[in-house]
Amino acid sequence: MKVFGIILAIVGIAMLVFNGFNYTQKEKVVDIGPLEVNAEKDKQVSWPTYAGAVVLIAGIGLVVLDRKKR
Repeated sequence: MKVFGIILAIVGIAMLVFNGFNYTQKEKVVDIGPLEVNAEKDKQVSWPTYAGAVVLIAGIGLVVLDRKKR
């Protein structure tokens, strides 16, 4: 449980520092026999700041609860 809590805390900190990421996806536009036209589209994945805070607090909570058990 303690290891999972530490991992959650690290992920929560990363989510607070980085609000999202971008990636490029190739997409077929036209495919007529030997002729193929592709387009690159930029996509963005983002999450709200409070989601990182919730994950961080959950991770810290798991670490604290694991200490109280022992």
